[in-house]
Amino acid sequence: MKELINKIIKLTKKNLYLSVFLVFIVISFYHLSIGFHMSSDSYRFSRWADDLIKLNFNYFDFFAIEKGDHRPHLYFFSVPVSLTGLSKVFFASDWQIAFLSFNLVLLFFSLIIFVNSLMLIGVRPILITLALPLILLSVDLLTWPRYILSDTIYSFFVLLTTYFVVKGIVNNKIYYIELFLSILLLIGTRPSSIPVVFAIILFILISKYQILLKPKNILTFALLFIFILPFIFSFIYLIIDLNFKRIPNLDYLIGMVKVGMIIHDRPETWRDVPTGFLDVVFIYFLRFINFFNPYAKTFSILHILLNLLQFFSIFISIVIWSFLGKYKKIQNKAFIFIIILTFSVTAFHSFTVIDYDWRYRFPLILPLLMLFPISLSMFLDKNKN
Repeated sequence: MKELINKIIKLTKKNLYLSVFLVFIVISFYHLSIGFHMSSDSYRFSRWADDLIKLNFNYFDFFAIEKGDHRPHLYFFSVPVSLTGLSKVFFASDWQIAFLSFNLVLLFFSLIIFVNSLMLIGVRPILITLALPLILLSVDLLTWPRYILSDTIYSFFVLLTTYFVVKGIVNNKIYYIELFLSILLLIGTRPSSIPVVFAIILFILISKYQILLKPKNILTFALLFIFILPFIFSFIYLIIDLNFKRIPNLDYLIGMVKVGMIIHDRPETWRDVPTGFLDVVFIYFLRFINFFNPYAKTFSILHILLNLLQFFSIFISIVIWSFLGKYKKIQNKAFIFIIILTFSVTAFHSFTVIDYDWRYRFPLILPLLMLFPISLSMFLDKNKN
């Protein structure tokens, strides 16, 4: 009997990886059939890559470029710029195709990490397979990999750090070297990596001191956080406005709030110009809530329906976890880390900027979709007991 069970498990795993491969093929074919897409940041990466090539990949000289500018240090863009530079050196005029291909390779490994992270915490392969259609139908995953941007690279490193955190939960240890190297690459991919690093540190502290590890405590704190955070941001806004508004980057941040901006370049989401402190609070509150808004005026009905499907699967997963999370210690901790990661990233972009097509939530999609099979595992194990 034991041998039969092992054969079934091996067969199920084999089918799971075959399903992952098929999902990857479909998504890749979709992107390759449309072709790569360049944005304003893509041209900036291209220009910096040309500079890096001229300097023979001397990073010391490269990082000295535009040193007096207010722009974040060039190290924070070094990974996508390096990839752009290498693509140009080895593939010349076809460098965008090479970049897109590399994005798709990272997408493949992201799917493998997704599966392995879930199996590591004891989620059955059949339950993981049920989550794959959500990945295949995710608008974010069907949008951003074809862009010559840092998004797919950044998303891969977010998932990689998540894997090392999950592995640490299972083995009851902290993988300092792996996390340090992953974070180093994460920071070198995008300057907005701060909230991911903060989430990792916060989770380690919570785990070490056994703080707020019950689902209901986390949810209570999260609800309080949603209402208190806008007040904190509004006080920071006042401090900047009264003392530091001549600093370009800071003036840019509060300037968007001053015009009532919620989602960048989507005026239909904006509010009236704030005239008092509570108006500013309300704008920050709306920004936080709108970070996962499935609707936009320009979205097609299909786009909205797919977003709603994704949103509902995450929502129902959180509901199940709130009742059953305490019964599965390892899975509960993994769930909590993803919640902390999500709130940290959402808070950061609520204070800074939520981009036109919600590209800054893309790195959270795969971690959030992990919640669905985890919650199903909790539900089945609870009923079994």
